[in-house]
Amino acid sequence: MKLVGRISLLVVVGMVAFSGRFEAQDRLDRMPGVAEFKRIQAAIAPAQGGAFVSGAITPTWADDAKGFTYTFDGNRFRFDVTTMTAVNEGAAPAGAGRGGRAGGPPAAGGRGGRGGNAPGLGGCPPEQVERGRQASCVGARDGSRRAFYKDSNIWIANADGSGEQALTTDGSVEKRIKYGTASWVYGEELSQTSAIWWSPDSTKVAFYRFDESKVKDFYLQMSQTGIQSELDIEAYPKAGAPNPVADIFIHDVATNRTVKVDVRDGRPFTDIPEDGAVFANDQVGHYVYRVNWAHDGSELFMNRTNRRQNKLEMAGCATASGECRVILSEEWPTGWVVNSPPMQWLSDNQRFLWTSERNGFRNLYLYDKSGKLLAPITQHTTFEVVGVTKVDEKAGVVFYTARSGDNWMKVQLHRVGLDGRGDVRLTDPKFTHTVSLSPDNNFIVDTYQTHKDAPASQLLDGSGKVLKALTTSDLTKFEQLGLRKSEQFTYLAADGKTTLYGMVSFPANFDPAKKYPSLASVYGGPGSAVTNENFAAPNATASYGFLMLQLSSRSAPGQGKRLLDSAYLNLGVTEMDDMALGVKALWTRPYFDKDRVGIYGTSYGGYSAALSLLKFPDVYGAASASSSVTSWYHYDSIYTERYMWIPQENKAGYEAGNAMNLAKNLTGRLLIFYGTADNNVHPNNSMQLIKALQAAGKSFEVQVGPDIGHAGVNNGRMMEFFIENLVMRPERLRGA
Repeated sequence: MKLVGRISLLVVVGMVAFSGRFEAQDRLDRMPGVAEFKRIQAAIAPAQGGAFVSGAITPTWADDAKGFTYTFDGNRFRFDVTTMTAVNEGAAPAGAGRGGRAGGPPAAGGRGGRGGNAPGLGGCPPEQVERGRQASCVGARDGSRRAFYKDSNIWIANADGSGEQALTTDGSVEKRIKYGTASWVYGEELSQTSAIWWSPDSTKVAFYRFDESKVKDFYLQMSQTGIQSELDIEAYPKAGAPNPVADIFIHDVATNRTVKVDVRDGRPFTDIPEDGAVFANDQVGHYVYRVNWAHDGSELFMNRTNRRQNKLEMAGCATASGECRVILSEEWPTGWVVNSPPMQWLSDNQRFLWTSERNGFRNLYLYDKSGKLLAPITQHTTFEVVGVTKVDEKAGVVFYTARSGDNWMKVQLHRVGLDGRGDVRLTDPKFTHTVSLSPDNNFIVDTYQTHKDAPASQLLDGSGKVLKALTTSDLTKFEQLGLRKSEQFTYLAADGKTTLYGMVSFPANFDPAKKYPSLASVYGGPGSAVTNENFAAPNATASYGFLMLQLSSRSAPGQGKRLLDSAYLNLGVTEMDDMALGVKALWTRPYFDKDRVGIYGTSYGGYSAALSLLKFPDVYGAASASSSVTSWYHYDSIYTERYMWIPQENKAGYEAGNAMNLAKNLTGRLLIFYGTADNNVHPNNSMQLIKALQAAGKSFEVQVGPDIGHAGVNNGRMMEFFIENLVMRPERLRGA
C-alpha cells in the first residue's frame, strides 16, 4: 500500500447518498477563511521565497577534505576548513541544492519506492518501469547481450538482436506461468523491481518463474470515460487466498545449461489447505525476493520467508548446482520481521553490516559471507539505530545515526568500532541532526533543529566539538506574517503507559480567546512515521481557520519492536484507539472545540479516517476518506498477512478492523473518494462501505475519480466539505 500525492484534476461525478443537491468545489471561494488562506499561501509560496530562510544546508565536500561548498539564502558559499572562513561566490544556480527558503507546500510521500527508469544496456530500449512491475528487458553488464520477457517466457539475444533464443517454452497465459517477470504483489509489497539478473561477468543470467494458476484474478473496468471500456485483469492474491509460486533459474550462456535454484531446500511449495485444515506455515521459501549476485558471481543471494513473514533467511545459492545455504536467519514470533533489512558490504566483499531487531531494538551486526557473526556493532536496548552513515574501514569505525536524543525522535550521530567497541555519541541530544562527513572523517557539517527551533548548521571536528557556526535560520518574514510555530504535546496510549507525541499547527491569525475546529491528517499504518523533531514549516491549510493536528500511535516506528507488537493482529484497533486519545488530550484547551474535529487521509490514511469516524463518534465529527481499505479481507496477501496473519486464524482481528461492521455508528459527516482505475486498493473497498452505509440509512457524500488510480480527493473539494460541515453548518455533525 502506498500513500500518494493528491491528483488535482478530477472529473467530479460523485453524489450525496440520501442527501441534498450536487455541490462541487466551485463554492470554495465564497466560503469563510478562504481569503486568509490565499493570502498566506501566496506569501509563503516558493516563488515568493517561502516562509523563512532556512539554516539547513547540504555541503559538497572537496575530495581533499579541505573545504566544501553550500547554498544558503540563494547564494553559493565556499568554506575553507584551514582558515575557517566562508566566501560568498554569488547567486547559486537554479536547483543548486538545499539551504535557503522554506515553507512551501509539503511534498507527497508514502511507503514503497517502486518503478523508475530501466537502463538500456545490451540493446535494451530505455524503459519506464511502472509501480509493481519489473523491467522487461535487461542488458548484460558488459553490454554484449540482453535477456528479455516475451510471450510469458524469457529470451536472450545479442546486443544487435541476432542470435535470439528462447530459454523457456512452457510459459503461457493459459497455464498462468510466466518467466522473467513477477507477480504484481511482489513488486508492490516486496519492492521487487527486477526479475532478470545478469552475473557480474555477463556469462550467466538468473530469472524468476511464477506460477499463478491458483491465484484468482481481479477484474477492473478501465477507460470508463471512453466510448468502449477495457478490462484490467490482474492475478491478485487476497489475504488468506492461494499465493503465486516463485522459483528462480540460472542459465549459463556458454554451456546453454539452465539450473533450477532449490529455493525451498528440496521441499515442495505448500500453501493454505483448501479443506480448511490448519496451515503449518513452516516453510521458509514461500516468498523469495531481494535477489542479487555475489560480487565474484560465485553465488546468487536472496531473502526468503515463510508465508506469515515472521521467519526470514538470507541464503546463498550455488550457480552450478542450485543448492542453497543459509547465511543468517531472523525470527520474531510475536509479530513480523522486516522483509529486507538494510545491509552493506565492506570493500573486501567478504563481510557485511546487517541490521536486525532481534533483541527488540534495531541494531547493527558484522557478518562474514559464511554466515559467521564477527561482532555485534551495536547492542542498544533503549533506543534504535536509524542507519549507517559511513564506514571507515581503514580506521576500523562505523558512523551511524540513532534515536538516542532527549526523545526518540531526536536523531544523533554515533561512532563505533567495527569490533563493537568505543561507541560514542557525537552530537547534542537536545536536537535532531542531519550530518555530512568530510572524506577524511575529520570534520562534520551538522544541521540541527527541533520542532520549535529552526534549523542551524555548524562545523564539528571528528570528536563532535563545535568549531564554527555556519548558518542560522532567518525568521523575519515568518514573524512579519504572524505565523506561529507548531506545538508539540504528549499523551498516553490506550495501554495507559506509553507516551506518544502529537503536533498542533495554528492559523496565522490565531486568537486564543476563540474556539477553533481541527483537522487531523493521518496515515496510521504500521511502521509509518508521523511526528518528528524537524522544524515544521507553516501549514497554509491552517489559515482557513483550523488547528492542524498530527497524531501518533504505538504502530509508529522508532520505539522498539515490542511496542510495534501491540498492533500485530490488530490493525484498525491499536492505531485508532491511540489517535483518538491524542485528540482527547486537547479537549481541555479553551480554544479547542471538541465538537468540531475532522480527520482525513489517503490509502491507509483513508482507512484510518473512515474507521476513526465510525469508532469514535464522540471524538470526530467529519472525515474525508480517499482510496481506503475498508476491510483487510480485500487487500493483498503479503501486506495484510504480515500484520494480520490469515483471516482463517484471526477472524476476530479482521472483524474488529472491518469498517462495514461499524456503518450503523455514523453520526458525523463522511466524504468517500475512490478512483475507478485503482488497481492497488480496489474500488470494491469503497463500494462495500457505501452499500453498508446505505443499508444503515446513513447520509454521506461520494466523489469518484473516473479512470483515476490510487489517489486522494481534490484538495479544494475536501476543504469545501470540511468548511461546510465544521464551520458553516456544525449542527449537521451529530445527525441534525
